[in-house]
Amino acid sequence: MTEVAETESVPTPDSPEELKLAAEFPEASREQWRELVAGVLRKSGALDESFDGLPESKLVTRTYDGLEIQPLYTAEDAVEGTGFPGLPPFVRSARPEGAVTTGWDVRARYARRDAKATNAAILADLEGGVSSIWLRAGAHGVPVAELGDALNEVYVDLAPVTLDAGDEYEAAANELFALFAEREIPASAVTATLGADPIGSAARTGTARPLAPAADLAARVAVSHPKVRTIVADGLPFHEAGGSDAQELGAAIAAGVAYLRALTEAGLDVDTAAGQLEFRLAATADQFLTIAKFRAARRLWARVTEVSGGKASGMRQHAVTSPAMLTQRDPWVNMLRTTLACFGAGVGGADAITVLPFDAAIGQPDAFSARIARNTHAVLLEESKLAGVIDPAGGSWYVENLTEDLAKAAWREFTAIEAAGGIEAELASGALAARLAETWEKRSKRLATRRDPITGVSEFPNLTEKTVVRDAVEDLPGGGLPRHRYAEAFEALRDRADAHPSRPRVFLATIGPVAAHTARASFAANLFQAGGIEAVNPGAPEDVIAEFRASGTKIACLCGSNTSYAEEADSVAKALKEAGATSVLLAGKPGDHPDVTGYLYTGCDALEILTGTLNELGVQ
Repeated sequence: MTEVAETESVPTPDSPEELKLAAEFPEASREQWRELVAGVLRKSGALDESFDGLPESKLVTRTYDGLEIQPLYTAEDAVEGTGFPGLPPFVRSARPEGAVTTGWDVRARYARRDAKATNAAILADLEGGVSSIWLRAGAHGVPVAELGDALNEVYVDLAPVTLDAGDEYEAAANELFALFAEREIPASAVTATLGADPIGSAARTGTARPLAPAADLAARVAVSHPKVRTIVADGLPFHEAGGSDAQELGAAIAAGVAYLRALTEAGLDVDTAAGQLEFRLAATADQFLTIAKFRAARRLWARVTEVSGGKASGMRQHAVTSPAMLTQRDPWVNMLRTTLACFGAGVGGADAITVLPFDAAIGQPDAFSARIARNTHAVLLEESKLAGVIDPAGGSWYVENLTEDLAKAAWREFTAIEAAGGIEAELASGALAARLAETWEKRSKRLATRRDPITGVSEFPNLTEKTVVRDAVEDLPGGGLPRHRYAEAFEALRDRADAHPSRPRVFLATIGPVAAHTARASFAANLFQAGGIEAVNPGAPEDVIAEFRASGTKIACLCGSNTSYAEEADSVAKALKEAGATSVLLAGKPGDHPDVTGYLYTGCDALEILTGTLNELGVQ
């Protein structure tokens, strides 16, 4: 073996025989790629011969912040200045070692009023891999006086507690500190987050809260309990109001700046004040935007702390899988959404991640959904080794550009808030709410037209699914920014249809050869089912009119090829109306058919069609 090793010549990077993996392939150019793209687009009809622009412009997508996502990124798009992990601007990680040695903090949420039930859930989760506790306390959670019962047999020195007590944050903090003292845990060793967030409370309720009490509490805690964070700058109220990623980031950073001012006024220096903050941000199923969001957020905060006169510091981040993206219908799909969101937050470098159980939009999680939520972390951390590399998305030309663009957009939002007097002034005036509502309106239109599809709700719904029943969650105070879920409009239609004495139905009048009408019949059936309407499809009946009369409905939808429509649509539509159809729809692009009352096509307003159909069928 030694002789072979000594005599064989092995090419090295410095040797004349350097290995070139692509040496036998011709070098490709961007122009060649453009020609291929143009050819495909012409075949699909997306590009006509008169088009004289760049063909890839037809493939550009845009986010709700107006950021353009290109179909191709190359070395020409490299972004400079991302730095190194643990060093400013902290894009790549707030810590030099990333999460390689520990993984991220697996944080589970508890929102029950019953202290004993909460305690049982916490103990089960801790045994199953959860590493920290996010506990709602006070008027809308475990009573403050019963925190000890909720944390019975919990080693709070090993499993840090994050409180969410609303306006009762100081009382909850005192109760928690008393528990630490009772268990003889040294103040210097205590790790916790007290969850004071008067700005978040103001956003939720519409009523301003003073920042000074929270700042005074933080000033005391910084001295007595150096590892405890007092304040949370929560981006979820802005996310759930329908805001974009940049709007959420801009508002959260603005809240952080307001807290910095209050903390320094309370006597803390900038660096100590920054150490009192934790930021909470939503992670969505859009994995790349989620990755970019957490990387961009650290860059923004590093800049804020730097210009505030302190050291550029890393942001402590708590990621929560988006409540807005969760569905009540076909909730099992939420497992996939939360897995993608957790993946994005983990790759993006979040310090702590909460995977909301798949039934969180329905009510309190049961033992099974809680187990799936914590096992989502386990698969990504232990089996996929996701935390085994620091900033695994770093160096991706796409991700680096998306991070850069999102950071700039969020900075514009943040500076606009500051120019208007700060986050408190923007909430009081309603200006921020108006911008969030504008984004929600844009999002609603894309949801209604299914350009933003929701699997299991607006796409591939299951009319025979069994209802998932859970205990109700305590209602949180409202009056401020609205809480939206992306599926809410479609699910409201499903609720209407399900409450009707009989399942509302639409007849699919298929015309022409089977091969010609199958695709459009499937498209139409899928659309109607999204509103809880059964699509009666007899296949290829010999007598469409007779089948319609037997269907028991008064609405029909023509399904066929363009050729079939040209030859038969007008006569069949007329015959259907003569047979009692009050409306005749057509699955295809709008055309000149006098007896057709509406059209179903990609990008049509499905919510409008479904609402009109239910109204016409007498479904209240």
